[in-house]
Formats: sequence, C-alpha cells, structure tokens
Amino acid sequence: MNKNVLAVFAHPDDAEILCTGTLSLLQKAGWGIHICTLAPGDKGTAEYDRAEISRIRKSEAANSAKIMGAVYHCLDFEDLYILYERDSIRKVSSLVRKIKPMVVFTSSPSDYMIDHEMTSLIVQTACFSAGIKNLEIEEAPYEPVPYLYYCDPLEGKDKFGISIKPSIYVNISNEIELKKEMLACHKSQRNWLREHHKMDEYIDSMVRFAKQRGKEANTAYAEGFRQHLGHGFPQDNILQEEIVDYIIFKE
Repeated sequence: MNKNVLAVFAHPDDAEILCTGTLSLLQKAGWGIHICTLAPGDKGTAEYDRAEISRIRKSEAANSAKIMGAVYHCLDFEDLYILYERDSIRKVSSLVRKIKPMVVFTSSPSDYMIDHEMTSLIVQTACFSAGIKNLEIEEAPYEPVPYLYYCDPLEGKDKFGISIKPSIYVNISNEIELKKEMLACHKSQRNWLREHHKMDEYIDSMVRFAKQRGKEANTAYAEGFRQHLGHGFPQDNILQEEIVDYIIFKE
C-alpha cells in the first residue's frame, strides 16, 4: 500500500484550519503527508501587491508544512479564478498521479467561497481519473482510486447558513497545539482578516470550532469529515484502520 496522503485546498492556511490535526495523526502512523494549495493567496491582503503577498504566503505555507514534516506544493492558480476547466483538472490530476496518494482531503463541496467549492470539484475529478489512460497528461495512470474525504466548511455551515454535520469525527485533542503552531505561521493573514472579514484572532477562531466539533463528539477537540462514497470510489473507511483509536462516528 502506498501510504501517501494529499490534502488539496484553495489557499494557504485552509489545511491548518480544517485538517492538520488528522494529518498529524496519520503522519505519526507512518504516512507521508503532502499539502497543496491551488492558489498562493495572491488576493488575501490589504497591504501588498500580488507578487509580494504570493511570495509571503507560499513561504508561510512551506514553513507550516515543515512543522509536521509535510511537503508543500502550490499550483499557482489565481485567487477568485479557480475554475472547473481543462487546465485546472489536468494540473491537479498530474499532481495526484505524481504523489499517488491513498488518501486525499479537500474542501467541502458546499462552502462560503466559490474557490473552495471549485477546488472540491476539481479534486473529485482528479481522484476519479487517477486510472484513466486517455486523460491527456504526461503522468502515467495508477490504481486504485484514492479515498476522498471532505473537510468541514468554514464555521460548519453552507452558503445558506445551514449546518453541515460530519459523519466522521477525528479526536485531535493531542494535536491542537500543533494546529495552533502551524496556523500561527500564516502571520500575513491576521491584518487581512481584520480588514476584510472584520475578525481578529484567527487562531482562537480555529480553536473554538475544533472545540465545538469536540463537544459534538464527546471529546476535547475534533475535526469533522464526510467521505466521498460515489460509484468508483472506495466504500470502506481507511481512517478507521489507520487511526482507529481517534475515530468517532455519528449517525
């Protein structure tokens, strides 16, 4: 079994907010961890031009990934223009085939931002097409289709404000300090979030949500996921095998 995990998100800091506790547990269980952002976060600033904030945010993301021994990748798409189209699907499919992950994490199919939703769709197709010979990319196809898990949307709700409940909770109580340390690497985002989102202390916000999910799962801190169970995808839950002591199921 190829024990690689690939977490694919739209922007730097998405993974830290949503799934690095679980990634850390998998890393401790012997898995290789890769974190990819489709865009460098080139519009997530009220201070810098696109080139400078891209450089800053990619450096922050790489430094964060190093904390858990993960490899960081950026495909250099453009914020707000992540589209479900040929070039995007090819680039993400190429990355999937290079890494050959057994497990993939990505954004919720329904979220507050279109970039996140498009990322979710692109990743779904890249996983499904991992073994399709006639996809026009250089990297060779491989089997099987990876296990695909959707993370929580931000604040656990869709664009209509309706709560989205996970079917799988992962107890990350022992990993919350690592999540905080990794998210703290994204220093450029504090001023941006204060200016654009009218919120401060983004680390505290992450911790509060992890505590909310933990309360739902009867533990201190948790991350929530839903598994993609459509035709052609694995139907068992590999997380239950690899980090069984930390998995909590909810109906």
